[in-house]
This record gives sequence, structure tokens and C-alpha cells, in this order.
Amino acid sequence: MSTPEEIEGRVRTALEELGIAGWEWIEIDPQYGDTADFCQQYGYDLPHSANTIIVASKRGPAAHCAGIVRACDRLDVNKRVRGLMGVSRASFASAEETRDVTGMMIGGVTALALPEGLPIYADARLMEMDYIILGAGSRSGKLKMAPRELEKLPGLEFIEGLSISAE
Repeated sequence: MSTPEEIEGRVRTALEELGIAGWEWIEIDPQYGDTADFCQQYGYDLPHSANTIIVASKRGPAAHCAGIVRACDRLDVNKRVRGLMGVSRASFASAEETRDVTGMMIGGVTALALPEGLPIYADARLMEMDYIILGAGSRSGKLKMAPRELEKLPGLEFIEGLSISAE
């Protein structure tokens, strides 16, 4: 497993290489790496936070994708994501599988610096936000950026109805 510094280095390199503009790195105490804890501790609201979730096929050949949704919403794995992946069964990847696929820490997974070729689906509702907070790969940081900057990620598609509103 990579160190937090190595993971964060990959994320910072991705930010530069992709030309992501106007991002802010927020240093945090690792004990507040989980989204709800982060928001409560640092005064950000949950709808501005976005979770990057790895989904795995459960039948047939192994397949994975990443989904990005507002932290207050639920990723629609059973219908929307499964259909996008073209598989009969899919579910959230386990913590171990997520670490293996991404090389990142649970509580810090980000759409930046994911393995090449991994499909990334982002909920179209993210574009309604003036900014979003994403993981930074480790539990020691978060990224604040405009959601439109996600369009620069190779393989990312904005998808209507990717999530189910929890509000």
C-alpha cells in the first residue's frame, strides 16, 4: 500500500497534468477523513461534498467503475450503474477491493488519479453546485473545486439519474 504522501503526490500530479483550475487543497486531521465527520468538524455542508464510490460486477468477468455523487444522495447501483456497466449484478466494492483497484485510502477515494481506463460516472446534479469537496486520495486532505472541472477527467461522463436523492 502506498503512503499518504505518495497517494497525494499522484493526485497533485493529476491536478496539474489535467489542467484542473481553481482547486483548493484542504489539509485535515485523518480521523475526520470520512465525509460526514469532515463536514461536521470543518463546517462544510453535506450537499457540497461528493463521494467517489467504486462499484464491482458480481457475475461474469470482473468489471469496475467509479461513481461520483453528492454525499447526501445514494448511488443507484442496482439500476443505473448496473445498466451503464452492462452487467447483470453489481454492488459497492468492498474496502479491500476499493484499495486494490484505486491504490487509495478508504475515506479519501477521489476521481482524480484513478487507474487509466476505469469508467467514471458523475451525477449530473453535481453541475448545479458552485463547488464540490472531493477526497484527495488519502485521509489527510480534501479537494475543493468547481464541478465543471471534472469534465477534464478522461473517461468521465455526467449521467442524469445516477443517484437517488436522500433529501
